[in-house]
Amino acid sequence: MTGQHNYSLTITWTGNRGQGTTGYKDYDRNHTLSVQGKPDILCSSDTAFRGDATRHNPEDMLVASLSSCHMLWYLHLCADAGIVVTGYTDNATGVLQESPNGGHFTNVTLHPVVTVTDASMIEKANELHDIAHKKCFIANSVNFPVLHEPQCRTK
Repeated sequence: MTGQHNYSLTITWTGNRGQGTTGYKDYDRNHTLSVQGKPDILCSSDTAFRGDATRHNPEDMLVASLSSCHMLWYLHLCADAGIVVTGYTDNATGVLQESPNGGHFTNVTLHPVVTVTDASMIEKANELHDIAHKKCFIANSVNFPVLHEPQCRTK
């Protein structure tokens, strides 16, 4: 696979309460993420930054992007290797450190729990997480460690 892939989306701020950004507490952080042909995603900032807890925030979406990209590569590699995955759940976590200049993620840890059809597949299934990590487009694009602590089991 080679080539360039382009992505476009629209972010529309919906948090103007009528007076715009006249003061830090005078506006909502709500916004809508729109991608043509896909459902809108209602967003805000994290509640720590005056956001709406019922909406996704950029930090959620960064961790989700890392988790999703890893999973998609992992499933691809398992299919190619003849490993039959019947279940995959990841309870991913990320750590954001605030600083006087804003802040940054210090790490994200993926915790995938994978179910395979046969115990003989577990060793190879666990090894494929390292390869998936190396191939993940998103993990290759961030400047902090993306760790993974997988578990593999049979049903």
